[in-house]
Amino acid sequence: MSRSRDIINPIIAWDNNEDEDDDDDDNSDSDESVEETESELSDQTSDDDDDDDDDDDEDEIESTIKTPLISTNDEQKGFNKKIGNSEYDYDSSDEEDIRNTVGNIPMKWYDEYPHIGYDWDGKKLMKPQQGDQLDNFLKRMEDPDFWRTVKDPQTGQDVVLSEADIQLITRIQKQKVPDEKFDEYAPWVDWFTSQVMATPVRKFPEHKRSFLPSKPEAKKVSKLVHALKMGWIKSTVEMEKEREMKNKERNFYMLWETDDQAEDMRRIHKHISAPKRHLPGHAESYNPPPEYLFDNKEMKQWDRLKSTPWKRKLHFVPQKYKSLREVPAYPKFIKERFQRCMDLYLCPRALKMKLTIEPEILVPQLPSPKDLQPFPTTLSMVFQGHTDMVRCITAQSRGQYIASGGDDMTVKIWEIATGRCVKTIPCGGVVRSVAWCPNEAISLLAVAADRKILLINPGVGDHLITSKTDQLMEIIPQSDTIVSERVHTAVQWEQAEGENWQKGIRVILNHFKIVKQVTWHGKGDYFAAVMPDGENRSVLINQLSKRHSQLPFNRSKGLIQCVLFHPIRPFLFVATQRNVRIYDLMKQEMVKKLLSNSQWISTMAIHPGGDNILVGTYDRKMLWFDLDLSTKPYQTLRLHGTGVRGVAFHKRYPLFASGADDCGLIVSHGMVYNDLLQNPLIVPLKRLCNHEKFNDFGILDVMFHPIQPWVFSAGADSTIRMYS
Repeated sequence: MSRSRDIINPIIAWDNNEDEDDDDDDNSDSDESVEETESELSDQTSDDDDDDDDDDDEDEIESTIKTPLISTNDEQKGFNKKIGNSEYDYDSSDEEDIRNTVGNIPMKWYDEYPHIGYDWDGKKLMKPQQGDQLDNFLKRMEDPDFWRTVKDPQTGQDVVLSEADIQLITRIQKQKVPDEKFDEYAPWVDWFTSQVMATPVRKFPEHKRSFLPSKPEAKKVSKLVHALKMGWIKSTVEMEKEREMKNKERNFYMLWETDDQAEDMRRIHKHISAPKRHLPGHAESYNPPPEYLFDNKEMKQWDRLKSTPWKRKLHFVPQKYKSLREVPAYPKFIKERFQRCMDLYLCPRALKMKLTIEPEILVPQLPSPKDLQPFPTTLSMVFQGHTDMVRCITAQSRGQYIASGGDDMTVKIWEIATGRCVKTIPCGGVVRSVAWCPNEAISLLAVAADRKILLINPGVGDHLITSKTDQLMEIIPQSDTIVSERVHTAVQWEQAEGENWQKGIRVILNHFKIVKQVTWHGKGDYFAAVMPDGENRSVLINQLSKRHSQLPFNRSKGLIQCVLFHPIRPFLFVATQRNVRIYDLMKQEMVKKLLSNSQWISTMAIHPGGDNILVGTYDRKMLWFDLDLSTKPYQTLRLHGTGVRGVAFHKRYPLFASGADDCGLIVSHGMVYNDLLQNPLIVPLKRLCNHEKFNDFGILDVMFHPIQPWVFSAGADSTIRMYS
């Protein structure tokens, strides 16, 4: 019996490997034939004398042998014998041939090789010999089974489909059930409605919501309908149209795409890996250098931060051991690991866009200073003669003389060409401001000395102009205008006589407070005076031709520092501590308020065009205001290290300068274009440092030559320096 099973089992295994496409009927028949064959063979081995039984057994075995369902080439024909169908007799799969062990892979990978796979022993399975087109034509003409012959892609052999396979394919093509024995119209047994049950299936009655329409579903439907109306979502028809349009479009594929990109797509989308821990440093060594060990001061600081350990530079105290064997277990190991896990679990990870911008790109592209010449670069002349700080300087409109005043209570007239002091006029008080009259028809100098404004004829220049000026100053105009008590108590006009006339003083204006600044109008008839301590009478506007004064403001809106007249329009610029207000003198209203965003304004200058203002502050800033652009600074220049005390514009060249207490005079290029759409061009050019400090004061005033590209600076070192 055991011998017969050894003979039959290989046949069964071979049949199962060869026959994979039989239907269920053939399998059932083969199962019965296997059982009968095994029983007959066992009877044959037990009883050898019974010939009749042997003949019957042989006939029965022969009857169980069926015709092969799969046929190979004409040269290699075999029969498949289905003797057994036990799943434990062999290990196989219905989807692959066990003779080829390559697995479930695309067989096109072997198109370029002579073999098609490997067997169980690792030997190559060579591809069967393929005929040419003539052989294919002969097979088509002579072989009756050519129409049912297909090629097995895993073995390369030609397989002839059986009748059952043909019938199965035919039924599938006709959209019928593949199994013939399946009854599509079997009687339906209605288990719950055919019989009337005395008791319900469930002991609980149906809930009311089971037979009422669902309100949440109605809301969802209404939202979907609204989304369809608004076009937020698309209907099936629209989706099909889009799909058709995509199919019509030509698709282009990357020919040289690597497999790495496809691999990345299969991974987590935009996966952010956890940050790695920092590598240990020298302080974490078991034998660190002595400078890494804590001393008493550092240890006290460590103990002081016990309640706020996150403020410590190190989260441990460095220790030193003689050898690695003496290093004990780290007591905070579990805690640090737990904190690390908490960080990985709770701290969200995000991608931060890091801008890789080169520093050269951030710096504005400015023209070269060589292309912006001429501008002053070197020290040309030093005017020495004052015995104390020089607070103010001014230049004649023709550019032949300059005047200066300071704490030595004198006003000095200098000739620019030679640097010689032509005249010295004592003023009887600290001179805080001097201003040459811009009217070239007269020679007059306004000097603010303590509580007085002195109108002085310096007596230099053209003798006809100086004599004409004296004649005009001798005439006292008669006016019927009644001066109010408020103006009369603020200022009184006085004609100079005697000694004062000999000094060159022609008119004296006595004020009730110290005058800090005096400035002329462009036509030379009006001049304004500033008294910061005068409160609501801080600003006075005086008319020279009528010798009349007026107070433009009834109340003060801050501590006024300086004022300026607009060179073209009837505007008055009033600078308080933090803001600059622009008033229309004709309409008697405020036009604009410029916000400086600074703590204390020191001085200001107006561009000859009248549309730009330069403001200097004590908090080391220069503010460039574009009146046509905004009420906020167009550009803030932080070029000085201390407070800015003097700023000035050149009347002809696109230059401006600033002086500060750091003894630095900075000359800059400031081009204002006629095109309103183009912003002013500001380029710092040269820093000139030749003054010396005195009592923490440096440069107190700055002025340009009216014609040449020269700049003058008045310093606390009692000198005036000219740069050209």
